[in-house]
Amino acid sequence: MNVLQLGPFPPPHGGLQTNLAAIRTALLKRGLPGIVINLNRTRRPDAEGVYYPRNAMEVLRLLWRLPADIVHLHVGGNLTPRLLGLAVVCTLLPGRKAVLSFHSGGYPTSPAGRSARPGSLRGWVFRRFDRIIAVNQEIAAMFRRFGVRESRLGVIEPSPIPEVPSDATMPEPIREFIRSHDPLLVSVGLLEPEYDLPLQIDVMERVRAQWPGAGLVIAGSGSLEDELRERIQAKPYAAHVLLAGDVPHAAALELMRQARAMLRTTWYDGDSVAVREALHFGTPVIATENAMRPSGVWLIPVGDAAALVECIRGVLATGPAIGRQMRPGGEDPIAEVIRLYEELVPEGTDPNRAIDPVKPQ
Repeated sequence: MNVLQLGPFPPPHGGLQTNLAAIRTALLKRGLPGIVINLNRTRRPDAEGVYYPRNAMEVLRLLWRLPADIVHLHVGGNLTPRLLGLAVVCTLLPGRKAVLSFHSGGYPTSPAGRSARPGSLRGWVFRRFDRIIAVNQEIAAMFRRFGVRESRLGVIEPSPIPEVPSDATMPEPIREFIRSHDPLLVSVGLLEPEYDLPLQIDVMERVRAQWPGAGLVIAGSGSLEDELRERIQAKPYAAHVLLAGDVPHAAALELMRQARAMLRTTWYDGDSVAVREALHFGTPVIATENAMRPSGVWLIPVGDAAALVECIRGVLATGPAIGRQMRPGGEDPIAEVIRLYEELVPEGTDPNRAIDPVKPQ
């Protein structure tokens, strides 16, 4: 069974990237090819079955050339016309099954998501997939409004929580920052507008007024990096906010584990893997309410600086956590994805079989 995944490959280690990489790792452990076509802005040399096309034409050439029984497209954020066109192509490839994972928690409540109708172009495209994986029930409900059959729709939550490797190494600038700041707050994600990172930077003035040793590490990369760096440098407490850039995933997990709290401020968000990772390590999480946060998260309204400060004060007032307990993991969602693949391409199926590319509606 050959599975070809399309989507953003880490770094950075956002939720979608982590999920895609976890599926690839599971396939490789089973001795199966873990082929990936990267769809983010990262440009690297092709290596070990991960391809970095420079434009849409190169994506199409790779789709046609690379062997696959299953083509699995991962979509997060907005469903752009280009992504919708790519989705159509994935369903037209002869002899291949098409799977879509939809990770965008904000899309169902957006104007585009609320306008879901079976007769729309999007509805027609979605119904062409052999299987659609929604990461939560709200997204699944949206696909039902698009007319997707229950037999082709499933809900599989984000990837499982990994353990921090014993040899996890922290970049020295972060290590030095941790040594000189207590309490430590962290934010792990993408440097994009939807993560409302200016809010985190601005509230540190009030946090440090009560806890002068407090510091904030923001790990990740994105289009706002230069803008955020300028915003930090303009603050009198600039030395106490570290824009760390991309860090290895193991180091990001260790950073969460050492923090007194993790901040997840967003304008819109899905079922964040980073939130679940922090909770797994017993680290309190303060996050913007999105109606799908796990239990135990401190919730704030969108863009509410006063509420964020109050939650930080509430977390820090409880004192440092001692002997934190990791949460036990549930059923492995990656194993569910692999089972889905096996249902689509049973063992012993001829990979060269002819399949009508025009699928029934």
